Amino acid sequence: MIVDNLQTEERLEVGIMRTEYIYKYNSRIGMLTVLSDGENITGLWIKNMKYSENAEIFEVDADDLPVFQKTREWLDCYFDGKKPDFMPPVKTEGTEFRQSVWKILCEIPYGEVITYGDIARKIALQTGKTKMSAQAVGGAVGNNPVSILIPCHRVVGAKGNLIGYGGGLDIKACLLQLEGR
Repeated sequence: MIVDNLQTEERLEVGIMRTEYIYKYNSRIGMLTVLSDGENITGLWIKNMKYSENAEIFEVDADDLPVFQKTREWLDCYFDGKKPDFMPPVKTEGTEFRQSVWKILCEIPYGEVITYGDIARKIALQTGKTKMSAQAVGGAVGNNPVSILIPCHRVVGAKGNLIGYGGGLDIKACLLQLEGR
């Protein structure tokens, strides 16, 4: 059996763990932990990190991986109050529903917000349903593994109120203020 050609599930079955890398970025909202498979960003957390149990994780400097260099440039630009004109490569794993919600999050323009209900209506239209639960959307938004890059902080309550942010509402408010809201 050639190990390099095994799919992830097969690698786990034979006890081979995948390799992931973390990079710590010191931002104005605190320490961010960025996770990568070596080519794509697969996680970005403000706090309460969730590491994979099936991965060997190495902490590296941004200069050690091109994807972290690009992410550092993006974050530097963002935290300088500028809209980045590029995006580091991002790869997420999730259900089809979650992926569709995260795709909509990526379409929210810098400095603008959208409600959970707005996203639910978009998903309903895309799937041919008459309606979709805003609470289900909230669950998908709350499970976004790549915060800030996939801007879940731009989602607000029905009346424009700040609700539901894993990093804390104070951080959500800071990010929106940074974007001019």
